[in-house]
Amino acid sequence: MKTRIKIKSEENSMSQKKINKVLRFSLLSLLLFSVLFVSSTVAFAHCDTMDGPVIADAKKAITENNVNYVLKWVRTQDEAEIKEAFNLSMKVRVLSPEAKELSDKYFFETLVRVHRNGEGVPFTGVKPSGTPIDEKILAADKSIELRNLSPLKDLMPKDKMPELTKRFNKVMSLRNFNVNNVEAGRKYIEAYVQFFHFAEGEEEGHDAHAH
Repeated sequence: MKTRIKIKSEENSMSQKKINKVLRFSLLSLLLFSVLFVSSTVAFAHCDTMDGPVIADAKKAITENNVNYVLKWVRTQDEAEIKEAFNLSMKVRVLSPEAKELSDKYFFETLVRVHRNGEGVPFTGVKPSGTPIDEKILAADKSIELRNLSPLKDLMPKDKMPELTKRFNKVMSLRNFNVNNVEAGRKYIEAYVQFFHFAEGEEEGHDAHAH
């Protein structure tokens, strides 16, 4: 009897150890996921928020009934999916106010998801208006709006300014493209993304569709 009790006690002890191990692993996994999620949100908040440039172009596309406003944000092989989502949204949104809201949301989420996949980054949803954005990103946006780098000068190390200026000038040189010239738009976005990544502190920058 004592032997059985001892064995059962040992089994219970081992079971508890397994439970504790699983709990610790689960907590660590949850913590890691949280860190990665927050990092992704901070690093890429610019293009997947309702206040960002991708959604701004999506709204223009809807207003002008011209999908070319957004095709520059996706790879050539992804155009068909975006066109299909756009056409479906345009057909449905006229049915009712509720249909308009749902169809626009569907189009926004499809566009951002495909754009993010093209960058090799997981889609975590479209962040609402008012989502905090890094001050360097806001300053970079303001620089493009003002056509000069004054908003960024106090935020960037002086030794980085020559390269930043080079990238900024390339963005400016490509900015005035015809909206219906999608390839010209993609060249602009490539320069735009490289400028923003450098402004954020990434030395090499990234091609928007290299992945």
